[in-house]
Amino acid sequence: MPLDTSAYSLALLRVDGRRWNELRRIHAQIRTQAAADGSSYLEMGHTKVMCVVNGPSEPGPRRGGVGGTSAAGSGGGGGQSKDAEVAVSVVVAGFSSVDRKRRGKNDKRILELQSTISSALGASLHTHLFPHSTISISLHVLSLDGSLLAALINAATLACVDAGIPMTDYVAACTAGSTSTYAANDESADPLLDLNHQEEQELPGLTVATLGDSDRVAVLVCESRVQVGRLEGMLAVGVDGCKQVRGIIDRVVRDKGRRMLQEGTVEKGVGLEDMDLD
Repeated sequence: MPLDTSAYSLALLRVDGRRWNELRRIHAQIRTQAAADGSSYLEMGHTKVMCVVNGPSEPGPRRGGVGGTSAAGSGGGGGQSKDAEVAVSVVVAGFSSVDRKRRGKNDKRILELQSTISSALGASLHTHLFPHSTISISLHVLSLDGSLLAALINAATLACVDAGIPMTDYVAACTAGSTSTYAANDESADPLLDLNHQEEQELPGLTVATLGDSDRVAVLVCESRVQVGRLEGMLAVGVDGCKQVRGIIDRVVRDKGRRMLQEGTVEKGVGLEDMDLD
């Protein structure tokens, strides 16, 4: 059934009950798998992603399911680079969407996702501290309902934090769209925040990721046709959404750290005494 875009007004609700500037429910956890160096689980609406991070470690021989796409500028020579290589692997489960389409590891869409995530995290992680090593990030999509790239970036950020890999700041991602299609040629169309799958199919949208609490854009992907006049509003809404997501990610990390201190899993050191966990 086509999406009825005539109902999108700043005073009305969207098809899933949200207003134009509201995020879907975001639920996240870290340290979900004890065997991994870092792990996370993230839900953005009905999009559910699981991430596992291993490393930094010696590169060793490449294996089919672990390799993936490495960050740009990492040298392309495996472990011979001065900086650590960020290898990303994305697996989309066949049951994740209604069409139950199975995507292989050489699928063009999967390769694009891996390359984008690797470049975004490679710019934030302090890879120069781990020369001649590899950071392996494995992402598994369990359910798909829009904003896939944003959910993958957020889950990978949480897993890298759990793994204790130094990074400049969180890389938080979100999507933004417009209430009118490209064919309508409506320059005054209102922006939308955090698109679901139904909205992504009918409306133009983009994915933006920012570094920390600033307006510095780390990722900007727009795969649909949209008038130039709408881009500024869409980007502004997307950056504001990234700041909201960044706050959620930070709260998840601090809550986990507080629980670990209370349970005695880690000892309170000098670095943690200076942190405002409240």
